[in-house]
Amino acid sequence: MCSLSLFHYSEYLVTAVNNPKSLSLDSFLLNHSLEYTVAALSSWIEFTLENIFWPELKQITWLSALGLLMVVFGECLRKAAMFTAGSNFNHVVQNEKSETHTLVTSGVYAWFRHPSYVGWFYWSIGTQVMLCNPICGVGYALTVWRFFRDRTEEEEISLIHFFGDEYLEYKKRVPTGLPFIKGVKVEL
Repeated sequence: MCSLSLFHYSEYLVTAVNNPKSLSLDSFLLNHSLEYTVAALSSWIEFTLENIFWPELKQITWLSALGLLMVVFGECLRKAAMFTAGSNFNHVVQNEKSETHTLVTSGVYAWFRHPSYVGWFYWSIGTQVMLCNPICGVGYALTVWRFFRDRTEEEEISLIHFFGDEYLEYKKRVPTGLPFIKGVKVEL
């Protein structure tokens, strides 16, 4: 619950600092989607049932510690991405380029093209590893991978439209950071 609370509060706080024009209650990401709500409820139900029927499954200390490291890494990477992007960061993929929109390629964006997605990917899976939830662990991994595969392609279409060759060169140099996700395919 602490990692979940910290994640949602810090999403709002960083948006308030970096991009106050886009700040709203939606910046907490609490109403992200029906799927997100179902996933959260599923993980709590799995944890509770397994804790009742197989309590030894919930006492694998090294696995919980690994999950905690994934959560901390993911949270820190995502917030570093948000701070690095500044006002260029938005929770909604933009379809129109604003006057102040610039291509950010420094800081964590020099490591990954989509560091906020990488952070959220490992944070979300890490929550299930930390809880020793094998069913939701696999479910989260598959679901967030598919979500970010589609989201990365959608966002990269906009970024190519906004920045053209500059983005295509960046795309050649820097990986997405997400396993087995290369981004939108561009045919020249």
